Amino acid sequence: MKKINFTLILVLIITLFGTSCEKPFNIFSVEDDIQFGLQFDQEIKTNGNFVILDEGQYQEAYNMLNQFTTKLLATGKVEYANKFHWKVRIIKDDATVNAFAVPGGYLYFYTGLIKTLDNEAQFVGVIAHEMAHVARRHSTSQLTKAYGIDLMLSMLIGNNKNEWVKIAAQLASGLAELKFSRNDEFEADKYAVIYTYPTEWDARGVAKFFEKMDSQSVTPVFLSTHPADKDRISAVNKEWNSLGGKQGEYFENRYIQFINALP
Repeated sequence: MKKINFTLILVLIITLFGTSCEKPFNIFSVEDDIQFGLQFDQEIKTNGNFVILDEGQYQEAYNMLNQFTTKLLATGKVEYANKFHWKVRIIKDDATVNAFAVPGGYLYFYTGLIKTLDNEAQFVGVIAHEMAHVARRHSTSQLTKAYGIDLMLSMLIGNNKNEWVKIAAQLASGLAELKFSRNDEFEADKYAVIYTYPTEWDARGVAKFFEKMDSQSVTPVFLSTHPADKDRISAVNKEWNSLGGKQGEYFENRYIQFINALP
């Protein structure tokens, strides 16, 4: 019976998944996203390649970062705002301009990225972009594509429980399998505007972030395969205009306070 059921499930998913879809069928459930995020976060915290700033020691910085994410979640625009865990971590590495997110709402920001930016609007734009990858479930879709249907199915039916830990370890050591498609990046940009627009910040922050990186000829690690070209900046501005073109604040001085709270 198990064999028959497995075959039926596999046929169904292949039918839905297809071979020509731009966006692969996501066989993870929302609950699986949460489970995987827990495994991944544990790996990040124990992996020697990452130095996570202690929240107790850097309370002011974390308080400000949590305020940023809380205000975005409070807009009512972020999918799974009340279901995912939405935990933020700061990685101490001034030489790396990077940020990434994993399923279940875990967001990681390098001090090198934070210290490169000029104001809150730019940084909040990055936060909203990473939140969009989680809320639009791009991460698990990419994992399905990278590791294959068979392995993911076996994990879901409980035959390979250890694979959660193994894949988390592989991702923590390289993050290679979480390179998002260009379509995913454009969608994350769009929803970064949607998430930020109801807040006090200027919703073009993610475009201003791209412009900042371009002016310094810096390509952040997480944009290495999909650089911040003019098309992405234009798409952000188009989405902002479609929502009404409200001008928000940038908060340069408050952002300096945030940077000064870091080591």
